[in-house]
Amino acid sequence: MTTRVQIDHRKAEGPLRGADRHPEKANRPDNPIQRKPDWIRVKAPTSPIYRETHALMRANGLVTVCEEAACPNIGECWSQRHATMMIMGDTCTRACSFCNVATGIPKALDADEPRRVADAVAKLGLQHVVVTSVDRDDLADGGAEHFAQTIRAIRDAAPATTVEILTPDFLRKDGALEVVVAARPDVFNHNLETVPGLYPTIRPGARYYHSLRLLDRVKQLDPSIFTKSGLMVGLGEERIEVLQVMDDLRSAEVDFLTIGQYLQPTVKHAAVERFVTPDEFADYAKAARGKGFLLVSATPLTRSSYHADRDFAALRSAREEQLRAAREAQLRAA
Repeated sequence: MTTRVQIDHRKAEGPLRGADRHPEKANRPDNPIQRKPDWIRVKAPTSPIYRETHALMRANGLVTVCEEAACPNIGECWSQRHATMMIMGDTCTRACSFCNVATGIPKALDADEPRRVADAVAKLGLQHVVVTSVDRDDLADGGAEHFAQTIRAIRDAAPATTVEILTPDFLRKDGALEVVVAARPDVFNHNLETVPGLYPTIRPGARYYHSLRLLDRVKQLDPSIFTKSGLMVGLGEERIEVLQVMDDLRSAEVDFLTIGQYLQPTVKHAAVERFVTPDEFADYAKAARGKGFLLVSATPLTRSSYHADRDFAALRSAREEQLRAAREAQLRAA
């Protein structure tokens, strides 16, 4: 059965379905949630493998962004044993107006978490894993060493698994990025999320140009690491602003761009200004490919880690083709 649904895989938390998770939003005016168009459809999760994946996450005491962010693709991904691990707890120190992850004072880091993540990766038999986290502005290094430990633990437990990380911005955390890059993830993802003009209302705790410099710095530190970033659309941005973000990302040599429709988690979150049509997404994808990204994923249901394993294989092939073409051009010029 295919239905238009908003999936929330956590226990209901009152009439606002998450108001307790976001006390900082309690006094904001309600933004009614719009009915979704026909092109935004997800299948209700019914697969036995979905339930197995869910059970493994609970048995290992793990948090997933799939659940915490109420991702619409969780049924499909978990039915293929693909889950995005969220480390450093389930409580974020930021209060972005688009995000459904709980806001508050986080607990202390769990020193055993990297091992448990690696154990789950090995048990799931993943070819590719995505590890993300909450923002931890309370930590001196923003959680950089915890990321590095998790990467190393996965390498030990599942040497054949490629590792993609989706990190916070490490704002005002000198030296943190270098710690993460030294652990050599295969893909370093940090999402810009939206156009710079919307940062004050959508991502107020972040700084657009800091995030851009973060991605640029990864390439300076280790050009072999693939870099990736993502945008949400439907928040009131203009097409020309999205195209400028693409140019900014290419100036930082970012390899992979994802663009997806923003979906409002609760009435206290930022409103959907409009639903971007599939044709517009196709136009964005064409424009991005023309600007030189190795890989682009732009659809209404695209999310940062959606089809990440398949996309990593395509990303690696695209780089190999790019290098082969460059060698051939050098030979012709010689």
